[in-house]
Amino acid sequence: MEVTNPATGEQVDSYEADDEDDVEAALDRATETFDSWRDRPLQERTNLLSSAGEVLRENKQRYAETMTEEMGKPITQAKSEVEKCAWVCDHYAEHASEYLDEKGHPSPAGSTVKTVYEPLGPVLAVMPWNFPFWQVFRFAAPYVTAGNVGLLKHASNVPGCSEAIEEVFREAGYPEGAFQSLLVSSDQVEGVLEDDRVKAATLTGSGPAGRSVAATAGENLKKTVLELGGSDPYVVLDDADVEAAAETGAWARVQNGGQSCIAAKRFIVHTDVYDEFLDRFVEQMKSYTIGDPTNEDTEIGPQARESLLEDLHEQVEDSVDAGAELLTGGEPLDREGAYYPPTVLSDVPEGCPVDSEEVFGPAAPVYEVEDEEAAIQKANDTEFGLGSSIWTEDRDRGERLAGRIDAGCVYVNQLVKSDPRVPFGGIKESGYGRELSGAGMREFVNRKTVWVE
Repeated sequence: MEVTNPATGEQVDSYEADDEDDVEAALDRATETFDSWRDRPLQERTNLLSSAGEVLRENKQRYAETMTEEMGKPITQAKSEVEKCAWVCDHYAEHASEYLDEKGHPSPAGSTVKTVYEPLGPVLAVMPWNFPFWQVFRFAAPYVTAGNVGLLKHASNVPGCSEAIEEVFREAGYPEGAFQSLLVSSDQVEGVLEDDRVKAATLTGSGPAGRSVAATAGENLKKTVLELGGSDPYVVLDDADVEAAAETGAWARVQNGGQSCIAAKRFIVHTDVYDEFLDRFVEQMKSYTIGDPTNEDTEIGPQARESLLEDLHEQVEDSVDAGAELLTGGEPLDREGAYYPPTVLSDVPEGCPVDSEEVFGPAAPVYEVEDEEAAIQKANDTEFGLGSSIWTEDRDRGERLAGRIDAGCVYVNQLVKSDPRVPFGGIKESGYGRELSGAGMREFVNRKTVWVE
């Protein structure tokens, strides 16, 4: 596996892929470790998780630099990502006993009925490159602490991140086999998932990848959790704080180079504030510092791969050709590396690429709508259903409209985010199942009923 720095286009490292013997050995280790790991006291597992958080903090700079080199994340954002991973470790170390506490049920006199939560076994995680540490820790922290063991198939362009995460668990004192990185291709995933030693799978990625994993898991009756991206609406109503909405919305579109499943991707603005919002939004999009991701002042780095830049530019060009008006950006930057500027389009025709497809980069279509009803209709006019943001000064109005949005989460007067304290996941083409909070921790456990007379 070759690593190309997207900021320079230069190959910076290579990794030897795991062969069939390597995978077989990893599966044997996972199975053997699970037999003893599942029986360790929960307090012991949470203590190790706290240690993992400490390892992350102690090595924050080094791990951030690996992210920056492999996928172009600006170094300040990469360090924040490592800190967030430490936070999720802290969260589950503190709350795992609460989330996994057995639940009693009404029962006949003389009987005891309860539900206990038992781990399933080795869990395969197929993870993407865009948040190469956070995506992994938001599954690994709860699932491994619940008594499962983890097998990570990471994206092929971030093998250094994959091995670094395995290092975190090793340095924290986890037993060998509790968490392993598999440097395998996408073609090998099916075989790993079909193996009887693997009991469940989680995937964050594209719709086709999710369908493939779900089909294989379904044939083998294995539980899955899928997070498959989104085209999140960002709704600005007539009574919104327009300045705050424009400033936050721009960052919600461009953070991580716009390469986020929960980025704001379609801006739906009430006609009464449309002109003001559009002016402020375009100026904010123009204001960001684009450049070397190793520079602390850089806000937007390169796209993670040259091919991703090409796909993004094709979406923008095809939308302009269809009649969208380009207000800023719209051309790859004339410099070394896969750089694309913040881009804003208005008068966007229905069905053009930036309207109907997920745009995984800093390009923002802005729509003008006549009223609240039209805003909700446009927000739901997508095959996806991950997140949504609504802006209004009336909190009751925001909460009421949140109930009409088809999405896994709705944030009123802030950008969409994943937070260890609340469930995260989508509906429709954005997948199913939940990560984070107690709901996420209990996705990959056996909810066993125990009835004692």
